[in-house]
Amino acid sequence: MNRNIKKIAVLGSGVMGSRIACHFANIGIEVLLLDIVPNALLPIEEAKRLTLDNKIVRNRIVNQSLEIAMKSNPSPLFSKSYIKRIKTGNFDDDLAQIAQVDWVIEVVVERLEVKKAVFERVEQFRKPGTLITSNTSGIPIHLMTEGRSEDFKAHFCGTHFFNPPRYLQLLEIIPTPYTDKDVVSFLIEFGDKMLGKTVVRCKDTPAFIGNRIGVYSMLALTHLVERFGLSVEEVDKYTGSAMGHPKSATFRTADVVGLDTLVNVAKGLEQSTPDDEAKDVFQLPAFITKMVENKWLGEKTKKGFYEKVEDDKGEVQILSLDLKTMTFGPQEKVKSATLEATKSVEDIRKRMKVYEQGTDKAADFFRAMHYPLFEYVSKRVPEITDDFFRIDDAMRAGFGWEIGPFEVWDALGVRETIEKIKTEEKRLPGQTGEVAQWVHDMLAAGNESFYKIENGKRHFYDIASKSYKPIPGTENLIVLDYIRETKTIWKNSGVSIIDLGDGIVNCEFHTKMNTIGGDVIEGLNKAIDLAEKEYRGLVISNDGKNFSAGANIGMIFMMAMEQDYEELNMAVSMFQNTAMRIRYSSIPVVAAPFQLTLGGGCEFSMHADFVQLHAETYMGLVEFGVGVIPGGGGSKEFALRASDEYRDGQIVQNTLKDRFLTIGQAKVSTSAIEAFELGYLQQGKYAVTMNRARLLADAKEKALELATAGYIQPTPRNDIKVLGNQGLGTVYVGAASMRAGNYISDHDKKISEKLGWVMCGGNLSAPTEVSEQYLLDLERKAFLELCTERKTLERIQHMLTKGKPLRN
Repeated sequence: MNRNIKKIAVLGSGVMGSRIACHFANIGIEVLLLDIVPNALLPIEEAKRLTLDNKIVRNRIVNQSLEIAMKSNPSPLFSKSYIKRIKTGNFDDDLAQIAQVDWVIEVVVERLEVKKAVFERVEQFRKPGTLITSNTSGIPIHLMTEGRSEDFKAHFCGTHFFNPPRYLQLLEIIPTPYTDKDVVSFLIEFGDKMLGKTVVRCKDTPAFIGNRIGVYSMLALTHLVERFGLSVEEVDKYTGSAMGHPKSATFRTADVVGLDTLVNVAKGLEQSTPDDEAKDVFQLPAFITKMVENKWLGEKTKKGFYEKVEDDKGEVQILSLDLKTMTFGPQEKVKSATLEATKSVEDIRKRMKVYEQGTDKAADFFRAMHYPLFEYVSKRVPEITDDFFRIDDAMRAGFGWEIGPFEVWDALGVRETIEKIKTEEKRLPGQTGEVAQWVHDMLAAGNESFYKIENGKRHFYDIASKSYKPIPGTENLIVLDYIRETKTIWKNSGVSIIDLGDGIVNCEFHTKMNTIGGDVIEGLNKAIDLAEKEYRGLVISNDGKNFSAGANIGMIFMMAMEQDYEELNMAVSMFQNTAMRIRYSSIPVVAAPFQLTLGGGCEFSMHADFVQLHAETYMGLVEFGVGVIPGGGGSKEFALRASDEYRDGQIVQNTLKDRFLTIGQAKVSTSAIEAFELGYLQQGKYAVTMNRARLLADAKEKALELATAGYIQPTPRNDIKVLGNQGLGTVYVGAASMRAGNYISDHDKKISEKLGWVMCGGNLSAPTEVSEQYLLDLERKAFLELCTERKTLERIQHMLTKGKPLRN
């Protein structure tokens, strides 16, 4: 479909509207954000003698909403500067401007009559062919088209973003019977590639897919809580990371979202699903009803399932709600042999099997929670979707589950689990113990799983054809998990080198948090060796939760404690040499980072020929936090980049200062765009992939592009201009001033001086051109000297035991 989105209008600037506007601004689209005109003046406006006709007053609601969104944490924008892409206005004065936009998104209050009134006004100004969609979490989409023109109906459908729109991946597309098929196809592709969403096409049924299954799962769990006599702490421990759900688990999530939101959706489902066999599950248990009566709605009311209080000493303590007495008290530690058994199992599918086979209360709860869920989701096909995989997509992308219900069912074994479902005693309302007939038909035909991998691609069981088909939209994706077994050409304990085809190999880390130690260094060098001899290019990426949390500080700590400085010097040298091999290999190297990309992970990315990174990449050189400077080429690289920004033969002092502070303050980007603004990325040497699932394929394509263009091996630099003593004087004065003001500690002052020593090129009487190796030697020397400091060892030990840096 030949359609280009350059400008959109968002109607409604509340929590969702303002943040949807921000996310479109993130991808470079101009946004017109409109809301209603106030009908009364505020006291401050009266004091300024403003009137209702004043533009400031007329745009007050929309501007205040956008300001609140801008102050929210985490930010809805990739960069604060992107706010310039959003223009605000109001329905009365500015609605005519929608004639100039390509897409109108309605995000007003969740009342059908209000939405229909807005659409009637929209049709007065909307030009034919303009997309028009409604962001609603449950109002039937087809009811909104009543009285609208044929062109309006053809270009209208539901687009349900999940909150917050920047961070939650799910986008539900809900067409009506009138929606043009090309419009649906366009929205699915745009949502995927441009907005970075997992796009799920839904039928126009109550709560669509995500909330229908998600709220059922949460409400079913609350009924089980009463039967099992579980505490709030037990539920959140059982249903958190061990189960492959977010760390906030169940009740903490409810506190964040707001219990009133959950209750409203539950009541809506109870009323709108009279034929749902499990509709009684949507009836609220007594403890939730009591909480709503008490206005214990979560964080918005300062009290929910948890309450944050301060003791007499001013120390914060988080209390939990006793569901029996409805009083708050200290949290109790939860112990479970089953949970302990799952801790060592990294593979989520294998972990599910361990969880199910346990013999304690946690395992009983797991089974009582999942068996009715399997029955329920099987019976929602074809009611809410014809393709069951869309349910899994929705739960992963919208609710943060690592794997969806059908994927969990596969992990437990479909056939054997059906027998267990039949005999489960603790049944929920509407649960019969029988799954949908199509599952039995699948098994009867000899198909033992909902999914299978063929030729490196994931296939799903298609109910209509009774055969396996590739999942639509995934044909061009590269998933290492699907090709690792057949395409691995070399591996050790920390790395797998995988042939991606077309002459490109991938170096995959698979250590804990993808930290970098000797095994990863060995693997990276082996990958470059192989690529230089037999292939055309190398990609560095993985399928983990984070690209890399940096160097293995435990290894550094052990060497420093044992005073094995010769071994430590060798380890740092190997780290530096590996970074330089990435930079100066004879084949193009593309780094594809995402999520946490810290320390060494950041340094390796900085040395790649090109960085193809996910929009949500949190990149930083954080070594200051453990008492050292970047020792894998990061300090050198910032000196080199400052040199490259010379103007008229002079270093731009502010640039050098900014790069120094980026390291000195251990700044971590909050997005890929901010990684560029902080200097971790270079203009023309990076590109952003919005959809994490497409990152590896995009990185491979870039490596091929560089190879095909005729890649020329670069040569090490010998022309890096450093300031020497001229720059050191500024660094030392600044550090002394910060220490005198008690902004930094003595140890921080020492680290700052060491960093300045490296970035300024050491004790040189005048600005001088030096080589990369010269700077690397200074960097390594400074790193090793800091490792001998007692304060550094204390910080590293604190980091290892507490999990976070210590500044003192």
